Amino acid sequence: MPSTQNTQDNLYRDAAAAYGAALGRMARAWESDPDARQDLLQEMHLALWRSFSSFDGRCSLRTWVYRVAHNAAASYVQRIRRGKTTTLVSLEEVEASGESTSFAALPEADYSVEHAQILERLYVLIQKLNPLDRQVILLYLEGIDAASIGEVTGISSSYVATKIHRIKAILSDRFHKGGNHE
Repeated sequence: MPSTQNTQDNLYRDAAAAYGAALGRMARAWESDPDARQDLLQEMHLALWRSFSSFDGRCSLRTWVYRVAHNAAASYVQRIRRGKTTTLVSLEEVEASGESTSFAALPEADYSVEHAQILERLYVLIQKLNPLDRQVILLYLEGIDAASIGEVTGISSSYVATKIHRIKAILSDRFHKGGNHE
């Protein structure tokens, strides 16, 4: 095997080991159907492996992994949803409608049934966001800072901070109203 193939394989193995769980959480947040979620996760891993043939180290491995995974997820979801009538909502549309509240953090709790139900409701709400907003909030929930989110998404870190604040307000409002706003 050529050394570039070994390097690509090694980078993929390292990334999959370090960020595999995060990729699984991303897939769950992007796709509600378990079978489609598994397809999405496979596409994310394939895109990641392929991407390492051109990885040049100009950004951190973490940033690269999240950028590739989110681009793969966004492309997958857009391709799958072309024929569906699901309505994605932009921040501007929600703000124009006057919906806004402050974000209430999820309570600290063990992994009880109630906690699992709360997380599932949150995933459903996140899935209804448009792709950029979804990408920003998922990265935020993974503990990625605004500057890194900006690197991944291609928007400024100050705009990332503004989007996070707005998205949290939208999610909080929808969560408290039962999550049925399209």
